Amino acid sequence: MSKKVIPLGFRLIWTVLRGINSFLRSILLMATGWIAFSNLYIKHKVEIGPALPANRKEYESAAAGKISYYASLEGKGRPLVLVHSINAAASAYELRPIFIQYQDRRPVYALDLPGFGFSDRANREYSPELYARVIEEFLETQVKKPADVIALSLSCEFAARAAQSSPKLFRSLVFISPAGFARSKVSSSQKAGENGLGKRVYSFLSAPLWARPLFDLIATRPSIHFFLTRSFIGPVPVELVDYAYASAHQPGAENAPLYFLSGQLFTTQALETLYQPLELPVLVIYDRDGYTSFDLLPELAEARPNFHPANITPSLGLPQFEKMDEVGEALEKFWQK
Repeated sequence: MSKKVIPLGFRLIWTVLRGINSFLRSILLMATGWIAFSNLYIKHKVEIGPALPANRKEYESAAAGKISYYASLEGKGRPLVLVHSINAAASAYELRPIFIQYQDRRPVYALDLPGFGFSDRANREYSPELYARVIEEFLETQVKKPADVIALSLSCEFAARAAQSSPKLFRSLVFISPAGFARSKVSSSQKAGENGLGKRVYSFLSAPLWARPLFDLIATRPSIHFFLTRSFIGPVPVELVDYAYASAHQPGAENAPLYFLSGQLFTTQALETLYQPLELPVLVIYDRDGYTSFDLLPELAEARPNFHPANITPSLGLPQFEKMDEVGEALEKFWQK
């Protein structure tokens, strides 16, 4: 081997290593800059108004501290309770079209789940069990009558868990674009929860130095708008983006979403453990969804006559915004049965 080849090889390796080190330094500088920017310049207490045109009330939950909810009690008949989804910028605004449609026709309630809206956003452990307990507690202490409950996305799993534990608090369940019906895990969060990596992922995400700056990256307006586009056939309502942004820029706004992002709020084998045991009437409103699928729904509906699928097409994860007439028709038909 030529003596010139060896120095040339060393120089090549050294050049590559210097390039890698330069890249890592750039990443480190950018990360440091963003952490500083997040702490110094991003406002983490944005002014936020009510998500719904109704009285907002609060009570002290034994399970989760202060719980906020909206109530319109002018209507008569069975109570209707709405439970928003779980994501980085979730809020009761997600169910606004349904609330408005029924608020003069029957008593309607909408929860701010722990970690969202005006409810307590403390740095506590968030879990499926906690959310199910809060739903049960709310029905028992605030609504005080068997209710028709509508849940959205991942919160369908929590509502199903609560209905198993306290079936007398529920008259019926409606799931809109529910999690837990996919044949395989779709999102990285679901996969982390399925693989048992959730706690390790959470430990990394929640490190005090970068937990809030990292969440701020996810909660920018462009990021919120991008994720919402996967739930709309047409344009995303500006008002929904605005409210989601404001909700995600409150003290402690990162605490619950970090549990969601690390996969710890999903239930393994939700179909078998949460949905199949249900005995009460269940309506499932679905079509397509950018974050999950409903492959297992036909099999469940065939095996369990208390499950009633309603395909609202074309729609994605939030059909109540673009197809409220069809959603309302499906609801009425189901409740009349």
